[in-house]
Amino acid sequence: MKLLKKQISAKDGAGFVSLLPDTPEDLWHTYNLLQKGDRVRCTTLRKVSKESSTGSITSSKMRMNLTIEVTKVEFFKDSLEVRISGPNSAESVHVRMGAFHTLTLELDRQFSIEKDCWDQIYLDRIDEACNPEKGAEIACVVMSGGLAHVCLVTGSVTVTKARIDMNIPKKRTGSSSHAKAITKFYDAVYRAILTHVPFDKIKCVLLGSPGFQKDDFFKYLLAESVRREDRPLIEHKGKFVLCHSSSGHKHAIEELFSDPGVMSRVTETKLSKEIDVLNKFMRLLDTHPEKAYYGYFHVQKANEELAIDSLLISDELFRSSDIVTRKKYVELVETVRERGGSVYIFSTMHVSGQQLQQVSGVAAILRYPLPDLDELEEIAAAHEAGLVEEEDEEELTEEEKKQREEARVREDMADMGF
Repeated sequence: MKLLKKQISAKDGAGFVSLLPDTPEDLWHTYNLLQKGDRVRCTTLRKVSKESSTGSITSSKMRMNLTIEVTKVEFFKDSLEVRISGPNSAESVHVRMGAFHTLTLELDRQFSIEKDCWDQIYLDRIDEACNPEKGAEIACVVMSGGLAHVCLVTGSVTVTKARIDMNIPKKRTGSSSHAKAITKFYDAVYRAILTHVPFDKIKCVLLGSPGFQKDDFFKYLLAESVRREDRPLIEHKGKFVLCHSSSGHKHAIEELFSDPGVMSRVTETKLSKEIDVLNKFMRLLDTHPEKAYYGYFHVQKANEELAIDSLLISDELFRSSDIVTRKKYVELVETVRERGGSVYIFSTMHVSGQQLQQVSGVAAILRYPLPDLDELEEIAAAHEAGLVEEEDEEELTEEEKKQREEARVREDMADMGF
């Protein structure tokens, strides 16, 4: 993403930015930047009708700049487009004010976004998108039988670059149809990898399948690359990592990242860090649930106690059309950062983000264990209802007060694991 112009007020955060997307991931960032009520300006085609002096009406499509107020945003990952619908909000010679139109944001097409307030999450998203070191980090190839998927996994989105689906006949004595079909299938996957995998940008290529198909294909790839003199494959053959997957479907990519040998090769990528912290949270949820909280109420209570070490949050929560809901999650992220915690924003375009979404979309790993919040809620409710009578400490002697205070300290230390 190229940042062409940025004009945001330091007083109230109002202003606009002009951007130029140049990779598929940039369109995903654009989708996350847009909210209802934003104003977007972009070139577009619109049918315009003209009436001549004789009364005849002619229609033609004209390219023009339009500014619309966003009422609907859609992201199409297959066609790599972001479509925005809304009424025209700026004076135009050919389009009346309030007339509805749909803008299509595509690669290499400049556009501007104007907001009443650019909060820190939006600004971080722009910085991430405009970071020149971003790009495709990992390529994944999963295959099984005659089905294969070639995908690029970036920091925010998994893009399917090729899908190969062929019928492979069974082995029969005296027939070579099976061997020919396998060779044809391997050739198609080989060409897809050569065409769609940018070896100069990626850190590794994960090659997965059930059984030994991945091994057979890798031998074919090495032999063919030498025979055809395909330099990209010859020079980068060390980037291929063979691992197990249960099928050739896209969802099998999740299994590749569960392999410790694979994770050691991709330790520096954004996705690997997210998967690592999510796995840590899931383990704590089983072994030490008092140090793993999820759900906004519980996480916010832990934040008030300055207990959050790592905050895991889904980008789906920032796309809420309710400004109040979005604002409370933005404030949560900002306060955790101010208090020294780490924040991981998970993309719902990755399997890891979808897993986090299943546990409310927000979770936290704590620095130290806290008492069960559900128990605290019940105690607080009982106090409010007048069901619990507090002892009058004035009736206690100084020695009893001292003993009670020491008991409280010991209990707190035990809760914190000391």
